[in-house]
Amino acid sequence: MNPPFGRPISLSHVHDPATTPLFPGDPDFRVDIAATTANDGYYLRYIQQGEHTGTHWGAPIHFHADGLAADQLDLADLLLPAVKIDVREQCRANRDYAISVADLKQWESRHGRIPGGTAIIAWTGWDAFWGTPEFIGEGESAYHQPGFAVETAEWLLRTGRLGRRGALGIDTFGPDVGTDDTYTVSKLLYQDHRISLECLANLADLPATGAWILVGGALYRGGSGSPATIFAFLP
Repeated sequence: MNPPFGRPISLSHVHDPATTPLFPGDPDFRVDIAATTANDGYYLRYIQQGEHTGTHWGAPIHFHADGLAADQLDLADLLLPAVKIDVREQCRANRDYAISVADLKQWESRHGRIPGGTAIIAWTGWDAFWGTPEFIGEGESAYHQPGFAVETAEWLLRTGRLGRRGALGIDTFGPDVGTDDTYTVSKLLYQDHRISLECLANLADLPATGAWILVGGALYRGGSGSPATIFAFLP
């Protein structure tokens, strides 16, 4: 029997402490053997990582003390229609590229208005750098990454394109430009029931429109988010 939706794909990287980049200051990612089949009759590992390690999602409490925690969100907040904005060319020339209102309007000129309550996913090309020094950058390029401009986030909110529910997704460490250490875009995003989707993978397989995403991962009580397997269901 065929499922009542299109082909599913994973938008998540494999979690592996040997290859998973860590945001500066985040907890170490460790995997220890807790039991083996030879000694204990079963195999079990002890995983230690921050809630925002690897491909993950973030809840409003991540930046707002009175925001909703992971376990307080609705299932509808984790199942969203998705659009993909391809800004690889702009980001290839500028690690600090800020995704502009003009970029989104250009996308809308081809695909129509972004509906409210959507996961707006930026494909910067950073997913291709996963597991390499280029993802974080080295020397003068360290911690420089593209993201959404503040005025773009404000426009999305003002025009209802994000709505009370919705998400900003990206294949970098987060929706903010790496040089913004005040996380202005994140603070704008994390209100009401809106979430972030970060360190996404396989965005070449995600169409510009028509897909739905389902955000998996543990729902920690009081959690700021969770490492996640994020699925996309293609049209």
